[in-house]
This record gives sequence, C-alpha cells and structure tokens, in this order.
Amino acid sequence: MAERDQGVTAGELLLAEYTAVKDEQRARIGFRDNLLYATIAAMAAAVAGALQVDHHGAELLLALPPVSVILGWTYLVNDEKISAIGRYLRDDLAPRLGALTAGPAGGESGAGADGAGADGSRVFGWESAHRGDPRRRTRKVLQLSVDLLTFCGAPVAAAAGYWSIGPVHPPLLLVSLAETAAVGVLAWQIVVYAEVRR
Repeated sequence: MAERDQGVTAGELLLAEYTAVKDEQRARIGFRDNLLYATIAAMAAAVAGALQVDHHGAELLLALPPVSVILGWTYLVNDEKISAIGRYLRDDLAPRLGALTAGPAGGESGAGADGAGADGSRVFGWESAHRGDPRRRTRKVLQLSVDLLTFCGAPVAAAAGYWSIGPVHPPLLLVSLAETAAVGVLAWQIVVYAEVRR
C-alpha cells in the first residue's frame, strides 16, 4: 500500500480557507448582532439620565448621537464584511474548489469551474441557496428600516428632544447640528450598503 504524500493538497488548503473564513463570518455576525443590544442600552442610559437630572437633563440626550454613529458605523462595517465573505465564498472559493473536484480533465462527473456539478449540486450550495428565497427582498427592506430607526432615527429624536426641551445654548446647538449631520452621513451609508435590490 502506497504511503500518502506528506504534502497538503490544493483541495485541503481551500477547505481550510473555507473553515477560517466561515469562522470569521460567524464571529462577525455575533459581534454585529450584539451591537444592536449595545445601541439600545446606550439609548436607555441616555434617556434615563436625561429624565433623572433636574438641570441640563436635555443636554445628556446629545450623548446619544455620537454613540449611535460609532456603534452604527461599526455595525455597518461588520455587516458589509459578512456580505463580502459570502460573495467570496460563492464567487471565488466555491468555483475554485469545484474545478478541483472535476478532476484533471474537468470531467463531467465532477463540478465545473462555476462550482456546479453535472447533477446540479454546488460546492457550498447554502452560500447561494438562501439568497433565492422569494421573501428575501422584503426582509432586506425591513432590516434597512430597523437599522435606520435604531442607528439614525433615535439619535435624531434625541437631538430634537434637546432642541424642544431646552434651554438651547449656542455651542451645544452647533454640536447637535454637527451630530445630526454625522447621523445623516451614516443613514446615507446604511442605505447605500443595504443591497435591497439584490
């Protein structure tokens, strides 16, 4: 019986890469989802602080927009990386592994360069299959709404609360306007990266 070559095959390397990239994607998903809870906790703390302080309570509401922008941007970056990992697995890694499983001549019994085999099965099929759900677009629109409400609606409401409760001091008014502009930029980026049409 011939001893197995001690080298690592290209297929093993690709499967190891898949495992490492998938682990990163899972970690990012957990971190991203926890950012929602952190944002809600920050909102609760800002509102509770504003309600408990007799003087300058409304000014504490101005702490919420910068926290929301930082957490929202971190959420958005992680969400984009999660999507990028999915695209990489579907469009790059699966076809390369599929080409290896086709055999040296790219025979019909294995998978082709597109990652699909003669029987229609795909390497890492789940990476593409879950995107074919007919309700996916609705979920994306609803998720966009939740993201905008959480990371943008609440901080704008906090700034508006400061403006309406007062007293409004000119330096803090400038701060609140700058914060509102930053929230606007975040909202624009959330919409750009939402991939609602895909």
